[in-house]
Order: sequence, then C-alpha cells, then structure tokens
Amino acid sequence: MKIVVMGVAGCGKTTLGVAAAQELEAVFIDADDLHPQDNIDHMSAGKPLTDEMRWPWLDACGEALRSHDRIVLGCSALRRSYRDHLRNYVPDFRLVYPRVTEETIRDRFKRRTGHFMPERLISSQFRTLEPPTIDENPILMPASLPVQRAARLVASIVLAK
Repeated sequence: MKIVVMGVAGCGKTTLGVAAAQELEAVFIDADDLHPQDNIDHMSAGKPLTDEMRWPWLDACGEALRSHDRIVLGCSALRRSYRDHLRNYVPDFRLVYPRVTEETIRDRFKRRTGHFMPERLISSQFRTLEPPTIDENPILMPASLPVQRAARLVASIVLAK
C-alpha cells in the first residue's frame, strides 16, 4: 500500500499524511526532508524550483516510495509529469489530493512557522499546480475536513480496494 498526498505548500500534506499513516500503520515520509540543501536554499530565497532542480528530488521521492511496503509520502507532485515520474518507481500508488483555495493557504501561511517555503511562493505553486485527473483515480479531499476524519476516510477508501 503506497499513497502520495499531493498539493501546494500548506494544503495539509504532512498533517493529513501523518494521520493517514497512523490509521494505516504505515511509514510517513515528508518529501520536504528529501530536498537537497541547494533546493531548500533556493526556495528560502523566494525562488521557485526549476524542473531541473526537481527531477533529482523526485527520484529520491520515488526511491522512498519503492523502499517501503506501507508508506504515505507527502509530496507536492504539482504537475502530472511529476506524478508520472513517481509512477516510474511505483506504478500503482494511490493519490490523495487535499483541495484548498489560495486564500486559505495565505491564511495558513500567516500562522505557519519553521518552514523554508516563504509566503511569496504561494502564487507560483498555484500556477504550477495541475490538479489530478480522473484517470489518476485520485482521492479528492476537501482540506476543510477535520484531519482525523479525513485520515479515516482515506484509510477506508484505500483498504476497501
């Protein structure tokens, strides 16, 4: 069982991912922890990553997905091509997409501390975002849903398969 919780910064990938991993007795990995320092420095300076900077990071994410039998990976995977790249490692992972508005993200960022992603990159995240399509069989989750309820819902959908 392999799950990727995708979305823009601040959408709840880590919060939902940790809770879902607990429900499913799976490992949780935050893809932010897999970024090389150069990527972190680049984003901390308020610059969006280029695709050339993303591919090695996505390789690390793919390896992480492949290396665990039961895993929930919190990974932005904003574009279809990034998700397809992960599918080169694990073709059948389940995609969870917490849907959230840019306004909600801006509100969350005002309260967010200790993260390298600055608020000024929010717009670039939404410009890059390609929401998952029906052929990706995503679990669409309103980000407004209480975390534990959302995690139980993800677990029940994944386990029902």
